[in-house]
Amino acid sequence: MEDFKDIDLPRKNNGFKKFMRLFVLLLVLVLAVVLWWRYYYVFGEGVKSGELNYLVKKGNVFKTYEGKLIQSGLRSKAVGTVQSYEFEFSVQDDSIANVLMNNSGNYFDLHYKEYKNSVPWRGYSEFVVDKIINMKAVVR
Repeated sequence: MEDFKDIDLPRKNNGFKKFMRLFVLLLVLVLAVVLWWRYYYVFGEGVKSGELNYLVKKGNVFKTYEGKLIQSGLRSKAVGTVQSYEFEFSVQDDSIANVLMNNSGNYFDLHYKEYKNSVPWRGYSEFVVDKIINMKAVVR
């Protein structure tokens, strides 16, 4: 009799293993796209103008620059008053943050990028200032 150990039989392809590999790969790919869309896709860009109220560096683990720009408004809910609009933002670039910190109280035109959600190392706000377009000293 022949010894069956020496015979090479064709192995069956395991369809379930192939399916699980494909499923996990597809799941990781979809998850990566969703995370990119929610946290790194630039949803909008624009320019905000106003008087810089403050810029501070704060955070427990990730130290980020957070600021507030006060914009003057013309509409108000109460008749005869002017409403103030506040634009809260984050800054990633140290050189931009230093210019803003050294000129607090001045009038700025700031270019920003808007994201759908914030991430801790980028800042608390969905709005991230990436460029100073113009700066004017406020005369009082």
